Amino acid sequence: MDIVRSKSDTECTIAGLYDLSQTIGKGHFAVVKLAKHVFTGEKVAVKVIDKTKLDPISREHLFQEVRCMKLVQHPHIVRLYEVIDTQTKLYLILELGDGDMYDYIINNHDHGLDIDTARVYFTQILEGISYCHDLHVVHRDLKPENVIFFEKLGIVKLTDFGFSNRFEPDTKLDTSCGSLAYSAPEILLGDSYDAPAVGKLMKLLSAAPPTCKYSHKNSPLIFSWANSKANYGLNRPNTNTV
Repeated sequence: MDIVRSKSDTECTIAGLYDLSQTIGKGHFAVVKLAKHVFTGEKVAVKVIDKTKLDPISREHLFQEVRCMKLVQHPHIVRLYEVIDTQTKLYLILELGDGDMYDYIINNHDHGLDIDTARVYFTQILEGISYCHDLHVVHRDLKPENVIFFEKLGIVKLTDFGFSNRFEPDTKLDTSCGSLAYSAPEILLGDSYDAPAVGKLMKLLSAAPPTCKYSHKNSPLIFSWANSKANYGLNRPNTNTV
């Protein structure tokens, strides 16, 4: 996949190819907008990154995100269709889903999904993670907001590789990054780590949303440890090696 370079961009159209509409997500240096291809009419999600606001570390994360997303191609990972680079902004043209896992559960399932359906989605998440690890790519920001539902297909896909990185086999990682409430215990303790914390994703899928909120009595560290020990009876891929 080549990177398209354009000298200019507008608030409504990118390089004459995509018409932008409403904002569907926001981050520190980026917004995600709904867009439509001018010629085909296909709807996509466009991550718009303001390059003028990036410090050297954020810029490196951005380049790493693009490199990793170009590398991974899997049924349970959101596809990066195209990258458009302008003087001030970088546009990542992404596959459009029906919303993230957290909003899907909150809006449609007051008591969480039934355990059999939760197993199906959780297994798909693990398959995506395992595929990344086979390519020596680690996501490092696994959380409900980064799992996208595709209702018509009956599947979920991983997205947002902003903290992703390549790794060497049989080595541990040291960088502390990602979302604190969903971090592995090793990251919270400042130790090296070699596996993602995914148990809380299963917890959110199968339990009512209020049980997944955190308070001073229920620290993320305790939830990371307890949920990572849960046995949901899945035929899981090997995700131990990061």
